[in-house]
Amino acid sequence: MMAEPADTTDAMESTAAETIKPGASTTLGSTTNTETNTEASTSLSKPKSGHAVKSSAGRDCGRSTGGSGRRAGSSAQSAGRAKSSRGASSTGSSSRASSPRGGGRKASSFSKTIRQLQTRYRKAWKKANPGKRCLIVLETMVTIICAMALVMGLIRVVQWRTEIAIAQYRQNQTAEKYGFNPGNIISDGQFFNSNAMSQAEIQAFLDKEGASCTGSQCLRVMTFDSENEPAGSECEAYQGAQGETAAAIISKSAKACGVSPKVLLTVLQKEQHLVTATSTTAFQFKAAMGLSCPDDASCDPQYAGFFRQVYGAAKRYKYYLQHEDTYGYHAGSMNYIQYNPNASCGGSQVYIENKATALLYIYTPYQPNTAALAAGAGEGDSCSAYGNRNFSIIYTGWFGNPRS
Repeated sequence: MMAEPADTTDAMESTAAETIKPGASTTLGSTTNTETNTEASTSLSKPKSGHAVKSSAGRDCGRSTGGSGRRAGSSAQSAGRAKSSRGASSTGSSSRASSPRGGGRKASSFSKTIRQLQTRYRKAWKKANPGKRCLIVLETMVTIICAMALVMGLIRVVQWRTEIAIAQYRQNQTAEKYGFNPGNIISDGQFFNSNAMSQAEIQAFLDKEGASCTGSQCLRVMTFDSENEPAGSECEAYQGAQGETAAAIISKSAKACGVSPKVLLTVLQKEQHLVTATSTTAFQFKAAMGLSCPDDASCDPQYAGFFRQVYGAAKRYKYYLQHEDTYGYHAGSMNYIQYNPNASCGGSQVYIENKATALLYIYTPYQPNTAALAAGAGEGDSCSAYGNRNFSIIYTGWFGNPRS
């Protein structure tokens, strides 16, 4: 880089001022310099008394040369500073380009913090008495244990989320293949919609689905005496009456307990085929909803009869909802569910996705195995159970997708 013009002018004026003195040549330029150099050379070749004779021209030449040297030095320094500036700028740019922005600072800050903690710890240890040192060791051990517990907790959370993801993938595959999702049999929105059907709509439905049944023992034409039921935490009060139709009992029970009448109709069909039965028995009405009436045992008298079965089942679902924690099936968690009452038939882990599905498993605690699913509405093998599979098939056939 060239020196600034102002600097050159000042240097030239300074040199000229020093050169013009009394008795010295005032002529500047290449010719004067040549002559002056010649005279200086001649004078130097004839020394007097062993000393070199310096001429005014020689002194002027020396000053001129010194001025030029200073100018050259000034120019070289300016160029050096310019190069240094460019070099520093280039180095800084290269450093910024080669290092991730902020990464080095973060790493340096972290290392500095660690060093400070180490230094502080060493100082505290040196100054501490034996009792204080024991306390420091104890605090360190507690910190390590807490850190390990945190790490183990994080590992468990990751494992749990992985298990859930695998279970949901498997359940979705089952739903795509067989139309049954063991973790989501029916949505909460559909299960707890007590206004899904009016009493008139329920009666029309029974008339349509039970049209093949003739006589006085068909569900669509039978009447039942109901009882007064007080309001409680599970259900609102039920006003009993003499000779209520099945449609009336289903509708009033659904509204009192906040359960869908579609669910009650589906369970009636699943347990005793009462909706479509062409002929019925007394036991079918006595154990209409399968409530406290095991397949291989007699019914609990407290729940025997059509009204007690329907209202009792609706109330039981709400009781399960309020006391889910006391039962073995929980929404939002992994649950081991057997394929059959016979434990040797095995089972699998199911991620229950909602409350309604958990209630169905509390009510009927088995899931269909592959043989039962592959059989559709038919029979599987000796380890098959059909309760929740049939609920899904019946509900879907009558009312559409239960999970939508």
